[in-house]
Amino acid sequence: MMMNIQMMKRYRVLALSSTVDGYNDEYSPSSLLSMSMAGVDMNMRSAVAAVEGILRYRFRDKTLLQAALTHSSYTDSASYQRLEFVGDAALGLALAEYIFRTYPGLDPGQLSLLRAANISTENLARVAVRHELYLHVRHNAPSLDAKISEFVLAVQEEIGAVTYCGSVKAPKILADIVESVAAAVYVDCNYDLKALWKVFKLLMEPIATLETLHNQPQPVTTLFEFCQKLGKQVDIKHWRKGSKNIASVYVDGNLIGSCSSEQKEIAKLNAAKEALQKLWPSEFSEMKIEVRSGSVEIQGAKNKLNELCAKKKWCQAKYKLERAVGPPHDRKFISLVQIVTVAGTYFTAGDIRSRLKDAENSAASNMLHGLRDI
Repeated sequence: MMMNIQMMKRYRVLALSSTVDGYNDEYSPSSLLSMSMAGVDMNMRSAVAAVEGILRYRFRDKTLLQAALTHSSYTDSASYQRLEFVGDAALGLALAEYIFRTYPGLDPGQLSLLRAANISTENLARVAVRHELYLHVRHNAPSLDAKISEFVLAVQEEIGAVTYCGSVKAPKILADIVESVAAAVYVDCNYDLKALWKVFKLLMEPIATLETLHNQPQPVTTLFEFCQKLGKQVDIKHWRKGSKNIASVYVDGNLIGSCSSEQKEIAKLNAAKEALQKLWPSEFSEMKIEVRSGSVEIQGAKNKLNELCAKKKWCQAKYKLERAVGPPHDRKFISLVQIVTVAGTYFTAGDIRSRLKDAENSAASNMLHGLRDI
């Protein structure tokens, strides 16, 4: 049974140009469906053609893609379970090679963070939503439709990239789809990792970078690391009230943040976020970096500060909007930047700027100038 999500289902069959192993012939939606579909079920031929269009890759063996789009609850045909196993490893290795080449100066820990963020269930599920891969999966589990629809609507309301959990936990089937389709490409192009990445790099964009992770750090991990640097004890307690999961964050025995959600993990993440918001401003009030007047702003200061932190093996710089001033049509911003070093935690503010990105660069520049005097 094909998925039936009201008001959401629509096939997209794009004119495409395969970029793998010499294929370079474009063809139209009408000719897509007339091409050989030997072995592909009649009720899957439109789905297979549509996903080929999304991928801009033409399969030699289209039954691989049919299997990649078949959930285990659909028992009349091979499911994606074996492909998912291969796709998890292949996509992870392709991504690992990409970030290894792109960031030659990163240590293994940072490389692992980047890899994990990009191939997490949350991120891969959003890939499936952005490219509407989920519309072409067949299954016999009606409960999946409601979960997928809820997540799709939540993603559509998100502003900007979300590296970690949003307001709704991602259904695992969505990440499974991406991994199984990756495996189908990988096997079909004779296990060529470079060919797989050539197809999937566009699908995975925007790829999370170090800056992405700095701007959206994993709240629970950040909370524990932050408090560990300050010699504080963190405890997160879970309990239920009716249908709600409640997570409460205690620091040195004091309740700092508490949030509820129908999903335990979401409650934990939101409670950690709340605790960080309350702790952060108060914890670096005694360690302000003073900047000499007349200092010239350093171009590319954010990148330079990140490089310095990596070289010194400090936690990466974190930015916070200190103040927004002016009317909506002429808003200006002041940003704070914080770094945690072996010697302590330091912060400083930047100068007022018309763009938040520029305000953060100004703060980073002031931090670099100030660190020279420490």
